[in-house]
Amino acid sequence: MGKREYGQYCGLARALEMVGERWALLIVRDLLVGPRRYTDLRRGLPKIPTNILSARLKEMEAAGIIHRRVLPRPDGSVVYELTPSGRELEPIVLMLGRWGARALGEPRPGEIITPELLIMGIRSAFRPEAALGVRAGYELRMGEIVLAIVVDDGSLTVTEGPAVRPDLVIEAEPQFKSVLARELTPDEAIAAGHVRLTGDPGLLKQLVEMVHL
Repeated sequence: MGKREYGQYCGLARALEMVGERWALLIVRDLLVGPRRYTDLRRGLPKIPTNILSARLKEMEAAGIIHRRVLPRPDGSVVYELTPSGRELEPIVLMLGRWGARALGEPRPGEIITPELLIMGIRSAFRPEAALGVRAGYELRMGEIVLAIVVDDGSLTVTEGPAVRPDLVIEAEPQFKSVLARELTPDEAIAAGHVRLTGDPGLLKQLVEMVHL
């Protein structure tokens, strides 16, 4: 597969040659959550042809954006992870995700939600200035996905798996995006059954102040 070149001596053109091909930034998005095996990437991007995934990984490795690493025994799996240069794409990916989320609307038929997608969506919508002085833990459940969200004085950590002693447990449907986009208030989402809470409902309003599109 030939590498696309734009014939322009321009930083943006060079960046697009490296990560502008289809699927490349979505691979970066998933690797920003953490190292992933080939099968993990394939599972998170179910519509990507295997030959395209292999090609993108080779191209991005050659460009110094990702590298391969063998996990210690007994696992011994090969994982892909971002290099320091690759991690510099994080603010760009977060900004693009926030910008694109405004046009999401309702999920299209066949569109999936993965843990990586949801983690990066929350990170892209986080407003550090609104979280200063706040210390709270949340557990977000959406279908089979369970995430732990921890806010600590302006910083945010989102990881896959249950939270340890969360202050609020949120069971949400995909319409939860409408709450973060300020299209529905937390009270309206609760009344419509899109969100079910265990804990103080006021903590959901606090979360929306810190995480919104």
